[in-house]
Amino acid sequence: MTSARPYATLLAKGEDRKIRILAAAQRLLTRNGWRNTTLSQIAKEAGVSAAGLLHHFDSKEQLLHAVVDARDADDDAHADRSGDLLEQLANVGERVDRNPELVGTYSVLLVENLMPDAPLHDRMFNRHRAAVRIVADLIRRGQESGRYRSDIDPALKAVQIVSLVNGMEISWLLDPSIPLQEALREYAKSLAQEFAPEATS
Repeated sequence: MTSARPYATLLAKGEDRKIRILAAAQRLLTRNGWRNTTLSQIAKEAGVSAAGLLHHFDSKEQLLHAVVDARDADDDAHADRSGDLLEQLANVGERVDRNPELVGTYSVLLVENLMPDAPLHDRMFNRHRAAVRIVADLIRRGQESGRYRSDIDPALKAVQIVSLVNGMEISWLLDPSIPLQEALREYAKSLAQEFAPEATS
């Protein structure tokens, strides 16, 4: 009977290669942006052949989408979208400890894909809209439960919150000495005061 172990080993090696390619892409994209990063540069950084890279990713655009997928997977694994918005916001900065290059890469890709003809424009646009909807829903839940003031416009406040978090991450990318986690925790505290229902006499 043929052992399945060699095949499992090949799968493991393939997965390891894919992870190395993604990690190399994150490093180079953060440093150089997608316009100035080639697949051959990523292959060299990852220690694989050009053919090895193309085995996992057919094109540069597919690889860019995979990098954003990694950011989305990190968010899905660490965010509680049914929990308290302010607690979630206070923990956003922990992404920097978990994977600083993932934060940096996303910020670079966000800025580089503002124009409609950019390869990830639609993906980034839809992701931004989805983030605003999630935050607005969390605000509404807080209002319905009586934890948040009822006179706050959830849609407007959600745009402000998402934009501020994105802006803070871009600022951190420009100047990594910025205490991003502390800044976001302080922002969450200020929102807690702003959202607190007025005491009834």
